[in-house]
Amino acid sequence: MKPRVLILRAAGINRDGDAARAVTMAGGQPDLVHIGRIVDGSVSLFDYAMVIVPGGFSYGDVLGAGEGWSKTILFNSKLSDQFSAFFNRPESFALGICNGCQMMSSLKSIIPGAQHWPKFTRNQSEQFEARFAMVEVMDSPSIFFAGMAGTQTPIAVAHGEGFANFSQTGQLADVNVALRFVDHYGQVTERYPLNPNGSPSGITSVTTDDGRFTVMMPHAERVFRTVQHSWHPENWGENSPWARMFQNARKWV
Repeated sequence: MKPRVLILRAAGINRDGDAARAVTMAGGQPDLVHIGRIVDGSVSLFDYAMVIVPGGFSYGDVLGAGEGWSKTILFNSKLSDQFSAFFNRPESFALGICNGCQMMSSLKSIIPGAQHWPKFTRNQSEQFEARFAMVEVMDSPSIFFAGMAGTQTPIAVAHGEGFANFSQTGQLADVNVALRFVDHYGQVTERYPLNPNGSPSGITSVTTDDGRFTVMMPHAERVFRTVQHSWHPENWGENSPWARMFQNARKWV
């Protein structure tokens, strides 16, 4: 059996195809669904255990990255109630990537265990950053990073608002960090461009207390295959280390 995975779309999303390919690789069945179909009731969140909110520029980021998308949910009582119920269902889990990270972080008021998450705001460089960067997987409760703690490997980055801003919301001392930027010595860094957005303590992914909901700024779905890397160790085989994230999700289902 291939578990169905909801890949949620909205106007401006452009990495849904990458997410679908990663899900397929891991043995799942991706369903690409526009948020409008949740609104009109033709698709229900409760038909799925897993949701991926992919990257892009939802609603043109005119209210801020991910803000228009999240407000579409929060300001619609029917949608808000459905998403809240989904997040509180013990078998549900979700992954937000880049724009999906920004969107889900703005929904943290209805995501259990996300109260310490930051708001993701403009990069300290004041520009869009698209590059490869080194990250380290932290020891966290995240379902997606199970068994990956200590892994240091490159990943694709492409965002303009990835700064983990705790001055507006969240608590740096208490947040569950899942990924952080490191330098070429493997040490956590806030130095540009090794840390493209300047986030404190190199933070670029956080998760909930039980690990069911994880958000990340880098694009693991764009580099889950070895051939997508400009260089790789000879022993990697077909898949890069990032494939394990999606395989972990399949295993958890």
